[in-house]
Amino acid sequence: MRSLLPKYKRQLLFFSCFFLAMVVFSQTTRNDSIAYIKKLQTEASTAISGQNFDDAIVKLIEVEKIVQENNYDDLRASAVLGLAELNYYLQNYQKARSEIEIAFNYLEENKSDAELASAYTLYGLILTRLDEFDTAENILQKADKICISLNDESLQANVILAFGILEMQRANYNKAINYFNAALPIFRVEDMKYQESFAELNKAEALLELPVSEFPNGLDQAKRSVANAKRIIAANNYIKLRAQSYKLTSQIAMREGNTDDAIRNFSLYSNLNDSINRVYTQAVSKGMDAETSIGDLTQIIENKQSEIDEQKKTLNLNKMTTGLSIALIIILSLLTLSLYKNNNLRAKANNLLQDKNVEMQSAKEKAEKASLAKAQFLSTITHELRTPLYAVTGLTHLLLEEDPKEEQKEHLNSLKFSGEYLLSLINNILDLNKLEANKVEIEKTTFSLKKRINDVLVALKKSADDRKNQLILEFDDTIPSKLVGDPLKLSQVLINLIGNSVKFTQNGEVVIRVSKLDQNTSKVKLHFEIEDNGVGISKKKQKSIFETFSQASLQINRKFGGTGLGLSIVKNLLELMGSKIHLESQLGKGSKFWFNINFSISEELQEDNNPNNIIYDVDYVALENRKVLVVEDNKINQMITKKILEKNKMACQVADNGMDAVQMVEEQTFDIILMDIHMPGISGIEATQKIRQFNKNIPIIALTAVTIDENLDDFYRAGFNEIIPKPFKTEEFFEKIYRTLEGRKMPAPR
Repeated sequence: MRSLLPKYKRQLLFFSCFFLAMVVFSQTTRNDSIAYIKKLQTEASTAISGQNFDDAIVKLIEVEKIVQENNYDDLRASAVLGLAELNYYLQNYQKARSEIEIAFNYLEENKSDAELASAYTLYGLILTRLDEFDTAENILQKADKICISLNDESLQANVILAFGILEMQRANYNKAINYFNAALPIFRVEDMKYQESFAELNKAEALLELPVSEFPNGLDQAKRSVANAKRIIAANNYIKLRAQSYKLTSQIAMREGNTDDAIRNFSLYSNLNDSINRVYTQAVSKGMDAETSIGDLTQIIENKQSEIDEQKKTLNLNKMTTGLSIALIIILSLLTLSLYKNNNLRAKANNLLQDKNVEMQSAKEKAEKASLAKAQFLSTITHELRTPLYAVTGLTHLLLEEDPKEEQKEHLNSLKFSGEYLLSLINNILDLNKLEANKVEIEKTTFSLKKRINDVLVALKKSADDRKNQLILEFDDTIPSKLVGDPLKLSQVLINLIGNSVKFTQNGEVVIRVSKLDQNTSKVKLHFEIEDNGVGISKKKQKSIFETFSQASLQINRKFGGTGLGLSIVKNLLELMGSKIHLESQLGKGSKFWFNINFSISEELQEDNNPNNIIYDVDYVALENRKVLVVEDNKINQMITKKILEKNKMACQVADNGMDAVQMVEEQTFDIILMDIHMPGISGIEATQKIRQFNKNIPIIALTAVTIDENLDDFYRAGFNEIIPKPFKTEEFFEKIYRTLEGRKMPAPR
């Protein structure tokens, strides 16, 4: 038994090596064949795009031969699709149709989702050229669904391009342009040069079909698209596309009144197009001569062999020797590698663990530094934005009080609303740490929902007009006119969502729908929808679009602009209001955002002049002739504050800095001081502390553009009686002055 065991092991080792060699050799042979087939198909596709149809036919027939000889059933669909693509480019659409319908037989048995999507896309293009538009649309929708499930943007971009061609054939030029605009950024990112230039040319053609009244800058955009396409065509020698570019250049020149240039380019188009047609004719003829070869494959596809031909009984000795050698080398290599890894695995693991610990520590430190930098940036930018905004809101208030014309009043009210919105953005959005930590409070005030939405639409009307978009409001009239909630934050949500739709839509519609879902005696549940027919958002990007600083894509961001903050703000604000944002979108077709919010129903409503429905307790007569010292280093803010005070008959003097203020208080008598915080020299806090050393009683109000929520106690300890954040509402400004002079504290926020 002992003597036989080594012999048994040797035999087992021999047969194992032999079997392994056969597997390796067989797999190697198939892999080599597949690689060669793919190489031939790529070369054929390149030849087609360059109008070298002779070469394309030769390579596709070679693919057919390899597939047939080796009985590669899973590759037959791909081979037939190549022939279908060739006939599509040769404008032999009926032949292309019959071939691609044959290909579907194999695709169903050897399903490849990516290949199936490509086949549906090509099929849709073929049907479009045959004027079977409805069937083509259904086929392209099937392709689109597969691309969405695969999350493959390059495949989906081809589908979007096909949709654009379909709408071009239907003469729906605006829709076609939207599809081309959606596909182009993806083609650029994926370096799909032929598709990019093809899309640019078709976009230009669509733009030239639109009347000037409908698309005033259409000619300029068409010129840019043709120029972009020409650069790509020149670098890649796309002959057919070059002919199309000549034709479009001729049309543009004619539109511009440049007859000579138009004639010259049309002549270039005509000559090149005649040459292309001759090539088509020759290629079709050669393709007919090669029908026997192509037909063989077709017949094989239609009448599949039921059995594989008799397998070869013997193997070539050289091949077997090579296979055995490869097997032995593999075994020895595996044994050597195994020993090496066994000796060094622990050391490598320890080194890796140490490296990871160092990386984690470094990442932690970087995160802490980034968080600190973010907080410092937000604090600085908040102050820098509030200071000029004070000038905007203050001047708007002054202009509204100077009896403007009716046509001016609308613009000023719009400016006032925009100022309020921007102030809210600064207070509740730029401070992202506060928002994300849920430290922003939701107010409960009575307001008119329809008026609030109309204010938002007025503020966005110019942006919509600039992009030739229609803003459409569909408002349920059964909604109660008196609601209780936070109108400013709701406006913030709507202006971000509607503004986003306006930005990514051109020559389209943005529809705002507000409907009632449920109502009882005290509460109502409302449904909000914002829908557009713009460029849309891919499934991949929809997962991250609500994250802070997220964008649809780099290319889209470059084209349309934006900070990536808007949708993150919407998400956070709606969560604070007990709601959730939802998104439905498809590239080239548009997007729909929707959410539901519960509101209380109010019995009373303050209208128009007081949009937030706050009743301010101010005796303006008691304020007359009161002496006020305004301490402010900004000259514009000085002028605005002084003018607001003097309009209400208060006596006002100005100090440019803290030291001047201390000296003036020592020398003169004032009823109240309005003290800015950030000034050159000593700060407002230091100036107040110095004044309190010799005057304990004079009321001092802090005027500050910094965030004060967490620093209230510091202000009061410094000697301030009250704090007014800049920019302020004028009514609230005077109420705080009046209450401070009367020695009364402000009531809690309503």
